[in-house]
Amino acid sequence: MARASAEAILIVGHRGVPAALYDSTFSLQKDVLYYKIREYAAACRANKMEETAMEASKVYYTDFRCPVGTSLLDKLRRVCIAAGIKDIDMDGKFVAIKMHFGELGNISYLRPNYAKAVVNVVKELGGKPFLTDCNTMYPGSRKNALEHLECAWENGFTPLSAGCPVIIGDGLKGTDDIEVPVQGGEYVKAAKIGRAVMDADIFISLTHFKGHEMTGFGGTIKNIGMGCGSRAGKTEQHCSGKPHIDESLCRGCRRCQKECANGGLVFDEATKKMHVNQDNCVGCGRCLGACNFDAIIFDNNNANELLNCRMAEYTKAVVDGRPNFHISLIVDVSPNCDCHGENDVPILPNIGMFASFDPLALDQACVDACMAAQPMPGSQLAKHLADPNFHDHHDHFTNSTPESEWKSCLAHAEKIGLGNRDYELIKM
Repeated sequence: MARASAEAILIVGHRGVPAALYDSTFSLQKDVLYYKIREYAAACRANKMEETAMEASKVYYTDFRCPVGTSLLDKLRRVCIAAGIKDIDMDGKFVAIKMHFGELGNISYLRPNYAKAVVNVVKELGGKPFLTDCNTMYPGSRKNALEHLECAWENGFTPLSAGCPVIIGDGLKGTDDIEVPVQGGEYVKAAKIGRAVMDADIFISLTHFKGHEMTGFGGTIKNIGMGCGSRAGKTEQHCSGKPHIDESLCRGCRRCQKECANGGLVFDEATKKMHVNQDNCVGCGRCLGACNFDAIIFDNNNANELLNCRMAEYTKAVVDGRPNFHISLIVDVSPNCDCHGENDVPILPNIGMFASFDPLALDQACVDACMAAQPMPGSQLAKHLADPNFHDHHDHFTNSTPESEWKSCLAHAEKIGLGNRDYELIKM
């Protein structure tokens, strides 16, 4: 299908990327990603994947190529407009823009310049925008509103740089939430969402698409579902499993203990080994990402899947019943969440900027684009693949963090009607 300024391709029935796509060399040349995704679509049809009756959602995409005289911020603006953001009546309405301000020490989060580009579009449409995120359930620089705001300011998110106020969605102590019913929810009947997030008339997500140590990747659904949950809401989403320590692998470095806000880890001074206090542990998984020696193992093998399902249901609670729009940037694809106080070498190259009204289609499109890319040399992912004893899962996110799992999130999101995994990719 041809258009005046864009090309489109229908991609149907995504249920995993054929392994053959991993073997081709990825290039940052213009149009390579587009044709790789087209190759994937052809593979889907060849494999006779089922089609759904639902009309495919539109996902708009532009790459990061920026010739002299152009700007990435202009490209972001154009992809948002092409995707239909101007179709939302924002005149005089409060518009929440949900994003991650980054943990102190981490520099892979989205720059405030990107936020301001979206803010400017909202203002042009008469909206009253504010940037927002909710407090964390673990120690760090974002566990209460005062520290969270100071962290956001230090990382560059101020009213001057972003062009709008920054509001912490669940209040001073992370307790200012509201219970929102989840229509069709199987695991969550009422999600605990930050009140400021739900008070907004319109909801926009601006997501840094990257890896994650538990959910495989952190995309739009995670940004919304986990990010908009209050501290109690985050605890509820993480409540499915608790870990134990393999003492033969534990080095006694105590790095994991620094990540625990709940007294869930106890260090034995006699043996110089860490132990889990099952009564205090909430199963958040922060310790898992902190251990470099694979000494921490979750007892519930389905914990990640259950987390993913709850996360999808929390996302549905946030977006149901009001206008919403979603933007995702595949850039600086660090192996772990921006909640970490560090960021490792990106596992994949910078791919592009995506926008859609459908949060599920957006995540699926971003996953597909990542699966078609070549791992970055020197990254955690490349190191794993170079190990002759490593089992290749033919999945970049699983290969980067084998204990993670992501497919259940998209499957459950589709099941509960959050969106559509079939999408039409429109290249700008």
